[in-house]
Amino acid sequence: MSTTSCKDIPNLLSSFVDTFVDFSVSGLFLPPPPPSPPPLPTRLPSPPRLVAVGDLHGDLEKSKQALRLAGLIDAHDRYIGGSATVVQVGDVLDRGGEELKILYFLEKLKREAARSGGRIVTMHGNHEIMNVEGDFRFATESGVEEFRVWWEWFRAGNKIKSLCQGLEKPKDPMKGVPSSFRGVRKEFHDGFRARVAALRPNGPIATRFLSQNVTVLVVGDSIFVHGGLLPEHSSYGLEKINEEVRDWVKGLTGQLSPEYCRSADGLLWLRKFSRSKVPQCDCSALEHVLATVPGVKRMVMGHSIQRVGINGACDDKAIRIDVGLSKGCGDGLPEVLEISRNFGLRILTEDPLYQNKGNATMVDVGKEQGLGLLLGQQGGPKQVEVQA
Repeated sequence: MSTTSCKDIPNLLSSFVDTFVDFSVSGLFLPPPPPSPPPLPTRLPSPPRLVAVGDLHGDLEKSKQALRLAGLIDAHDRYIGGSATVVQVGDVLDRGGEELKILYFLEKLKREAARSGGRIVTMHGNHEIMNVEGDFRFATESGVEEFRVWWEWFRAGNKIKSLCQGLEKPKDPMKGVPSSFRGVRKEFHDGFRARVAALRPNGPIATRFLSQNVTVLVVGDSIFVHGGLLPEHSSYGLEKINEEVRDWVKGLTGQLSPEYCRSADGLLWLRKFSRSKVPQCDCSALEHVLATVPGVKRMVMGHSIQRVGINGACDDKAIRIDVGLSKGCGDGLPEVLEISRNFGLRILTEDPLYQNKGNATMVDVGKEQGLGLLLGQQGGPKQVEVQA
């Protein structure tokens, strides 16, 4: 064996261990990552097809249903979306027990999409920020257990690596994590410790997955944000916001997230434009906000569950796409938003019984299974058959 190949053995072992741990946690073999990961996007050009997916909250199967509905994955969960751009608006974490599995699955699809000329962009929701800050109020027992199991495999992998000469000794993610938690039953302490270690700033899961998220994104003439955007946010700087939140997740700027992530009128908590009940969307304020971002015609948001399904307000300048699809958060029927050059804006839905459950402009007529609804049509949305 050549000297060069001998020197490669530690790195090959490390890669094998990482693959083994990933598969043990997620059940997936991840495709190779791109040679150079793309920079964090803030503005992307308008693609031929743009798909927006709402809050997923730890429900892997319903997440897959939504992606199949949009024609993004096949029956074997492989990416088939071609050159589409896909935006998931945050809140993968909390309320369900398959949070890590969704993070891994989205990572797999990101890599597959890149090889097909497509792109999948994930965003921060308020629940991602809460978990990085150690706020687990909405974590479920199964969600805590999933992280405990992750830690067992991750720790085993680190032990194997530490036995190999030529590899730097792995850092201990548990360093500084409390051994117990007031108000938490003793049987959950190990899971809480694992969750803190994984998700705190510079934690292995936060760094690997959540640092790839953006907080605000412009694609063509649409701006995406989990909660909502105000003029002070756009004047502060969209690129600056994305960079600051990324640096915080990577552990470069302290324990607390920036104020615009935590406050009630911040980007991730604002409901000013997504309320489904009175008072309705403030259209004049919305138009003022949109005018602060050149070329933008509409704001697409998650965060507030829309019992009537995906809908638009203010002549479809505000589009609300959180349908509460997770079993732990409403168990709604999957719907996704599509923006395409051929059809404009339309809803792809699995709801076969939709009959005027609300007065939003996008959903005034019945929805039928396998149909897409065009937005903004005179006399109501036009139905277009969709292969779902």
